[in-house]
Formats: sequence, C-alpha cells, structure tokens
Amino acid sequence: MTFKKSIIVIIIILLIDQISKIYIKTHFQLHEEIVVFDWFSILFVENEGMAWGAKIPGEYGKLFLTLFRLVAIVGIGYWLWDSARKRASGILLSAVALIFAGALGNIIDSVFYGIIFDTSLQNTATMFANDPYGTVFHGKVVDMLSFPLYGGVLPQWIPFWGGEYFTFFDPVFNVADVAISTGVGLLLVFNKKAFPNKEKEETPVA
Repeated sequence: MTFKKSIIVIIIILLIDQISKIYIKTHFQLHEEIVVFDWFSILFVENEGMAWGAKIPGEYGKLFLTLFRLVAIVGIGYWLWDSARKRASGILLSAVALIFAGALGNIIDSVFYGIIFDTSLQNTATMFANDPYGTVFHGKVVDMLSFPLYGGVLPQWIPFWGGEYFTFFDPVFNVADVAISTGVGLLLVFNKKAFPNKEKEETPVA
C-alpha cells in the first residue's frame, strides 16, 4: 500500500464513521435501541471517556484525555508518513492507516460534538444547535454498535457469578473503534510481516 492509498482508506473510514454518528445523533434519543437480530442491535450511547467507558477523574480529566488524543494522533500520523517514506510493508501501512482513521474519528467527537449538537437525553439532537450540550474539547464520543452475542442466567455451579444474568459481549462501539481494533489486530497477527527483521550482513572471516 502506498501513502496515497493510505490517505484514501483514512478518508473512507472517516466518512463512514462520521456519517453514521451524525445520523444516530439526529435520529435517535440517548439509549434508544433498534434490535436488528438477537445478537446485534443499534443502541445509541455516548462515551465521555476512554475505551470500555473508563474515565479520567477530576474536573480536567476530559480535557486532559482530549489533549492527549490530539498529541497521539500527531504521533500516529508521523508514524504513517515515516513508514511510507521508508517503504514499509503494506501490512504496516494498512494497520497504521486504520488506527489513525479510528483515532481521528473519535477525536472529532471529543473536540467538536459538544459545540455542534444539543443534548440527546430525551431529545433527538439538532446539528449546529443554538444551545449546545458542551464546550470545545468536551464532546462525547457516539457509540451505536451492540453485539450481545449471549444473554442468560449463569448456572449456579459457577463461582461468584452463578445464578446471575450475564451478557457477552457488553461494550457498545462505533466504526472508528472497529478501525482501531482491526489495525491493532493486524499488527499482532502479522507482526513478522509488519516488522520484518533485516538480515545482518555476514562479515567475511579473514
């Protein structure tokens, strides 16, 4: 993959990610759900923090997280550019492009959504609202893909959780998250192709 193709991949992912998020924001109320299959539904939630809904505590936790993401995206962008300049493997360029696109997609939410949309709580949000729900750098990331692959009461013989209702898989995510996970997965599965070891030239023995 060339650098130009990487840019095309990034643009396509960003378009799909942002179009899907804007549609959900302007057509769904918070926590509204449409069940597509037993194992898949469209569920609108907003994530104020990191993956799995984790948050950085404190008044400036959200601001710190957004600024950290901005610094990280610059680093990932340089990694992509430098890898292309060094003619790295297509696997590496594909993976980094996916990670960059996903990270940028969620950064757009964090930076701008707070000043673009009004609240989604018991309300279908309006784009470019007169009364936005937040401020710059304090937007919430939109998630909507839910895959509750299993749901049921666990057998009593299971320690600690026996008899309790359990669902797998609980996290709700978005297209940007899928891109990041896919990119990381490519690096893990195809590690040797992504980071080939250069054979050391043998020094002739005198």
